[in-house]
Amino acid sequence: MRLRHIEVIQALLQTGHLGTAAEWLQLPVTEVERTLRDAEDQLGFMLFASVRGRLQATREAAELKVGIAHVYEALEPVQRLASSLKQYLAPPLRIICTPPLAQQLLPHSIAALRRRLPDAPCTLLSEPTGAIIRSLLLRESDLGLSLHDPDHADIHCQVIAQGKLQLLAPHGWLQPKQKYISLQDLAGQSMVGLEGHDPLSPALDNKLHALRPAPVIQTRVQTHQMMRSMVEAGEGLAIVDPFTALGAKSAGLDACPLAPAVPISVYALSLKSAERSSAVQTLLEIITEQAVAMLAS
Repeated sequence: MRLRHIEVIQALLQTGHLGTAAEWLQLPVTEVERTLRDAEDQLGFMLFASVRGRLQATREAAELKVGIAHVYEALEPVQRLASSLKQYLAPPLRIICTPPLAQQLLPHSIAALRRRLPDAPCTLLSEPTGAIIRSLLLRESDLGLSLHDPDHADIHCQVIAQGKLQLLAPHGWLQPKQKYISLQDLAGQSMVGLEGHDPLSPALDNKLHALRPAPVIQTRVQTHQMMRSMVEAGEGLAIVDPFTALGAKSAGLDACPLAPAVPISVYALSLKSAERSSAVQTLLEIITEQAVAMLAS
């Protein structure tokens, strides 16, 4: 069978009508009918029978349906590549970042990129820092964004913005217009902890454990987004990155920085041996502008 045969069979399986299939394929009805007959002649059996004005798939056509679906799945990457070549004549920008940045920083940055490079295709992924490093080393991504410095010999790490860790609390827990909260004020409070290999966790946990009485941590989760969800559910307070805090404040939770401040940086990561394209450099400039503005707020 030729690809044209498969297109016609797929359209008829979906529509059950020659005229509708012809509209889908933007072909004359006569050509669709001729292609169907040609396919049946080559295969040596009928594919469709006319039943009450509709084309009903035969048993053979029904069995071909799964194989045809596999053909279309295999064609999808080719179609995406052809679309990107047509639109921009360049491969897509492949950006990978940690979840807090994917939720807050990246959407605003891509929207700003669209105003400068309206046809630039993008592929966006959200992964932990370890997976970001692997993706960059395998050249599967062009640019990584993280709140942690991976300190890797083959990765160029650039600080593009700096902020402060924030306390996240239920609405009304903080005083109106409260500008910061002392760590000592968290003594004895119910808090949500962070589980895993977050580089900030050991230093922060040591400061919290030194409080008297120490905060009560009965629940630990894997990400700052999950910490926000637990605060929303009434599980206690949480200390999160400033981007997660921004999203939480817009949803009605209270947030303010700790005192003394615990600084946190936004890092742009790239492979040292790879040269940045002009589009990647433009996006990095936009991300830097957006990050600085969001953290200043």
